[in-house]
Amino acid sequence: MKKSITPNQIKESNRNLIYQYIYKNPGVSQLDITYHLHLSRPTVTTNLSSLEEDGLIEKSGQIDTEYVGRKATAYSIVSDYRVGIGVEILRNEVKINAVNLYGQKIERLAFSISYENTDAYYHEVSNRILEFKDSLHFKEEQLLGIGFAMQALVSPDHRTIIYGKILSCTGLTIDAFTKYLPYPCSFIHDADSAAISELWVSPELSDAFYLSLSKHLGASIISKGKLLEGKHGHSSTIEHIQMEKDGKLCYCGKHGCMETLCSLSALLGEESLDEFFKKKKNGDKEAEKRWNSYLAELARAINMLHLIYDTDFILGGYITPYLTKQDIQILHELINEMTPFEEESDFIQISKMPKHNISIGAALPYIQEFLNIHSSRAQ
Repeated sequence: MKKSITPNQIKESNRNLIYQYIYKNPGVSQLDITYHLHLSRPTVTTNLSSLEEDGLIEKSGQIDTEYVGRKATAYSIVSDYRVGIGVEILRNEVKINAVNLYGQKIERLAFSISYENTDAYYHEVSNRILEFKDSLHFKEEQLLGIGFAMQALVSPDHRTIIYGKILSCTGLTIDAFTKYLPYPCSFIHDADSAAISELWVSPELSDAFYLSLSKHLGASIISKGKLLEGKHGHSSTIEHIQMEKDGKLCYCGKHGCMETLCSLSALLGEESLDEFFKKKKNGDKEAEKRWNSYLAELARAINMLHLIYDTDFILGGYITPYLTKQDIQILHELINEMTPFEEESDFIQISKMPKHNISIGAALPYIQEFLNIHSSRAQ
């Protein structure tokens, strides 16, 4: 027999329906909420008072109307009622971002520190995170959790590094941080973190192959709006597809991996990205030659992957701000010369979230979980 819905469940559902509506429509009036959610005015009034008293929403000005009389009060959620922190761990740097319930950056911190798989390193990084949190005057209950984006493959429960050759951290557990951080913490593969950011800014995105073109190459497959994790935790590790039998040595120990041809390490010499593209802009022949060679290898890689997964490709990572429409057009032309299938339309896109996507993406699962709780209760 189907269980009946209790009055308390109805009240909780109405409360969360109203919260979700305000979240999606900031600056909305009580009348709009009543009309669009088909709820009685007393129900809406009671819930608005309750949500405001609990600190989840706030009055955000007044709304001009065509009617004579008092202006309607506008309501918005308190965007920092709960927050998440994302941390990107790199070989010589740590990047931290605090984000609100809209996934927007509240504040950012980056500092230089050489990675070491030692307790002293994790203690120092944890202390810097706590100092960062305290500088923003977050209350303890505000912080939903801390996500650590790693250049490594992560176990399905996000607690263990199962393959960490770049940082030599295979076997590392999240306990290294939680012993110093009294909050929920988790690991996430950096490419997955970037793909999560992409999904956040493009909620309509259903299927795509996300390529992270940074110092190291990474990828994430988006299917039906979610990331494909795989059976053993190494799905989407396209960087270790061997493209040249006798090519350059990859950090995995094999030769000629896609990593050695399509990562920024393969493109750059001793210079930074800024320095390289400045050379290219100034007509440096050697820089132009390297760039053309890089685009050719990237096109070869994308063509191979596109033959396996016929979907849109999103180019993200540190290279994103430097990519132009002309570069994308060149990639399409090169791929069309290789592929046996004619493309009816362009399938390569530039990421819509090129800045801080990895550290922000590491925090977003905690934000999404909070919003899902309020959404599911409203169903």
